[in-house]
Amino acid sequence: MSMSTVRRNRFARHLHARLVQLRAAGESGMTTAEYAVGTVAAVSFAAVLITVVKSGAVAAALTKIISTALTVG
Repeated sequence: MSMSTVRRNRFARHLHARLVQLRAAGESGMTTAEYAVGTVAAVSFAAVLITVVKSGAVAAALTKIISTALTVG
């Protein structure tokens, strides 16, 4: 057996062992890219929510609800 064949076989065994490890690990959590996408989605939702809450109609409705809740009697 030549040296290149020995190296190729060693590399193939190493690669196979690593693939077995990765398959066994499964998907145990989010990757950095998934965290980034989730963060962007959350910030976008917060921006939309703030815009809606600051609108005149919603602000008036919230003010009415709060003043009604705080009114005694």
